[in-house]
Amino acid sequence: MVTAQDSSYKTGVVVDGQEFALNGDGVSYRFHVNETTGDLISTHFGGPVTESVATPPLPEPNGWVGLPGRVRREYPDLGRGDFRVPAFQIRQSAGYTVSDFRYASHEIVPGKPALPGLPATFGGEDDATTLVVRLYDSVSAVAANLSYSVFPRLDAVVRSVSITNEGAGNITLGKIASLSVDLPFEDLDMIELRGDWAREAQRVRRKVEYGTQGFGSLTGYSSHLHNPFLALLSPTTTESHGEAWGFSLVYSGSFSVDVEKGSQGFTRAMLGLNPYQFSWSLGPGETFTSPEAVAVYSDAGVGGVSRKLHRLYRDHLIRSQYAEEDRPVLLNSWEGAYFDFNESVIYDLASASADLGVKLFVLDDGWFGDKYPRLSDNSSLGDWVVNKDRFPDGLGPLVDRITQLQPAGSGNDSSSAKEKLRFGLWFEPEMVSPRSELYDAHPDWALHAGAYPRTERRNQLVLNVGLPEVQDYIIESVSKILDSAAVSYVKWDNNRGLHETPGPSAGHAYMLGLYRVLGALTARFPDVLFEGCASGGGRFDPGMLPYFPQIWTSDDTDGFERLAIQFGTSLAYPASAMGAHVSAVPNHQTGRTTPFRFRAHVAMMGGSFGFELDPAALDAGDRDQIPDLVALAERVSPVVVRGDLWRLALPEESNWPAALFVAPEDEGGARAVLFWFQVRANINRAAPFLRLQGLDPAARYTVDGNATYSGSTLMNIGLQHYFDGDYDSKVVIIEKAS
Repeated sequence: MVTAQDSSYKTGVVVDGQEFALNGDGVSYRFHVNETTGDLISTHFGGPVTESVATPPLPEPNGWVGLPGRVRREYPDLGRGDFRVPAFQIRQSAGYTVSDFRYASHEIVPGKPALPGLPATFGGEDDATTLVVRLYDSVSAVAANLSYSVFPRLDAVVRSVSITNEGAGNITLGKIASLSVDLPFEDLDMIELRGDWAREAQRVRRKVEYGTQGFGSLTGYSSHLHNPFLALLSPTTTESHGEAWGFSLVYSGSFSVDVEKGSQGFTRAMLGLNPYQFSWSLGPGETFTSPEAVAVYSDAGVGGVSRKLHRLYRDHLIRSQYAEEDRPVLLNSWEGAYFDFNESVIYDLASASADLGVKLFVLDDGWFGDKYPRLSDNSSLGDWVVNKDRFPDGLGPLVDRITQLQPAGSGNDSSSAKEKLRFGLWFEPEMVSPRSELYDAHPDWALHAGAYPRTERRNQLVLNVGLPEVQDYIIESVSKILDSAAVSYVKWDNNRGLHETPGPSAGHAYMLGLYRVLGALTARFPDVLFEGCASGGGRFDPGMLPYFPQIWTSDDTDGFERLAIQFGTSLAYPASAMGAHVSAVPNHQTGRTTPFRFRAHVAMMGGSFGFELDPAALDAGDRDQIPDLVALAERVSPVVVRGDLWRLALPEESNWPAALFVAPEDEGGARAVLFWFQVRANINRAAPFLRLQGLDPAARYTVDGNATYSGSTLMNIGLQHYFDGDYDSKVVIIEKAS
């Protein structure tokens, strides 16, 4: 038993006989082996503890629920007395679906190992320690390795499981969860993120009731409809106070989140592959590895969970060199030109962007297709060759001209080289149009189920990326374009879900293939900034972050709508990963008109700030604001990208939503940026005070270069501001006084 005096408490993983403890600065995760059954029994997941507490013998009334259903279990099965939701189900060659996994052995591994073929967190031995517990079913000759990696400084435990068939016949996995956790007998709430196209990441909080409740995706991807994130929390927990647990699945395919309050009052939560779209056969000697799931604990409310996830993902999941770098202010051509352009239109749009101080110009859809030119969304996907009608000399000469443009305001310092405009390009490589040369040549490459009709969405079909030949085609066709011109940014889009998959293993095979494609391209082009997109946030999940350090948060660019979308997304994902743009008004999705400054301030809360409009169509007042707004965006970007986020007032609860970013501790928290909004006019009433958070109470801070206050004053009295009318906003720069 680990005692309070044991100096090994903070080593990350402590093992005493068959009792296991994973410890962080603010968390302990503990379980042990039942000496009689060999089952793994959970004892604690919460604040730091130094030993287990003796418990009285378990009552055994004459009910239907056996011992396995009356305890907290680490990796529960179905069929031996536990009638709650199981973490896995294995069909043996004889047809049985009963499993009896028992503890066999364990090992401790320094650092955080990679997972074969899957995105995963990473860390050296100074960052993480991994415990691998081997379970074995002697009847079926099937082994399960449960992997637990603890990141002590982040209070995060990362779990995955691998199943190995050590028998003579084939077995089939029908369900597999990456993580299952049983919490004690107490009342809990749950938070999830729901939505649809153009209204992603809407926060839902509800009570965990007896019985099962949950959510998931059947779209083939993580989807707009539900995000692979779950929070459990005490009913009294708020944004800033109380206990909360956060769970997130590092996977981009169909998933399932199950929450069940069982007859004993325990709450079971599990995240894994969606069993409705999963079945995987394992021959003798073969192994299946699940995606990993992240679990964090905080006693500082929902915000505490978010900040720990943000740090983990920035430091130990996003692999791009751009993970914590400031992103160039960009202009995307889509809402400014749509499909109506040629070479001169694009050059003029890029030149106008440079005149405004924009640093990156992005050419969106419509640049490709030879036999079938991409003039609308009804053709050409899959034909990644330059449209010669629009670009007679190819992309190279145009990109050379564009990348000689100098953005206004850059290179003013004579000691530095003059900055040139960068060029980006849009792709949708996982899709194919029925009107395309690729489909003419390889109709079998599109997902299909025999003779069933192939369902089109947005006039397109989905390539079967599970096929190696399709993977190779995507890698080589995209590489050829990137090698042909000075492209420094790629927007990787995906505009429909999976239909007509040929079998229940096809969805996961697709994701493994996609991860291979993205891994190959990001390794081949390490200097290219890749942005993910799936009709907006349809695939905003942790599985994409190792390849895409930023993701387009939503196709809804309305500033008011984006407040809820971005605040909701920030529950699980760092602001550094969010793409956010200023678009024209009336907004193309909602028809709403909001002030230009309001739209810009909302967009600055994303790590990738930019514009999606035609500068020539702006009125003079809005156009004149852009240089100052670009300068402000570049000033606050380092704090937004690398800082800690404190959601001070939520848009669904307050007329004055607000968020504070505080520079990271290794920079001494020297700067903070407050984004503060008023949605509706506040007529003839006092303005509320806004109390800040996350500051050093003993330090003194200068607010917008004027008054200086202590951190304690700013957090206990706060700031007051009188806004002017609907959709007003303010960005406040807060700096430690020297």
